[in-house]
Amino acid sequence: MYRPSARFKRTAEERRDQLLSWEREDVAFFAAGACHILAYAFMETYPEAGFHAVGLWSRGAQDPGHVYVTDGTWAFDHDGWTPEPELLSVTRATTPDADFRTGPVHGDLDAFCTRHHHRPRRLFAFDPWERALRYLRQFPPPGRVTGESVSTPRRPESIGNPPPTPLPCRPLDTVTGGYKDLVHDDGAGPLAAPAPLPP
Repeated sequence: MYRPSARFKRTAEERRDQLLSWEREDVAFFAAGACHILAYAFMETYPEAGFHAVGLWSRGAQDPGHVYVTDGTWAFDHDGWTPEPELLSVTRATTPDADFRTGPVHGDLDAFCTRHHHRPRRLFAFDPWERALRYLRQFPPPGRVTGESVSTPRRPESIGNPPPTPLPCRPLDTVTGGYKDLVHDDGAGPLAAPAPLPP
């Protein structure tokens, strides 16, 4: 059964400390905090597969709280391959008060982050792009899932493993412009300033 992103919400400390947030398991990292990165990495990896990004907006929200990709039948996000109706029904049942609605996500990653107040790559503790690509490689590609029987593995055996070694990225203490104007990608309000990296 699908595990909705709400199951992996970040703690207050993980919201304040991007290094602590980075150290979460892949499934948690891409469920809450980097779902948009995973969706865009998927679309860049499989541009001809017929998938597009979709956002889930809670009632009254200006920005989506979760982003996934779909071809209208199958969806892909932190929890791997899931029939889209299952993803939506489980998500809505988990948080019925949110009254989630779907909507298309347009533009490139930078435009999406600006328009919808999601964390851009440069504001993570490390660059999340390579981590997203490694995570994608753990799953069967779109053609194998959409063209085979339901016995196709939807999730890798390695879910639950610790996160990969961090990749180099611009140090947090050099990140400034516009940071306080962003909100959490899960709609939880303004981002806290990043914690300094340990010496």
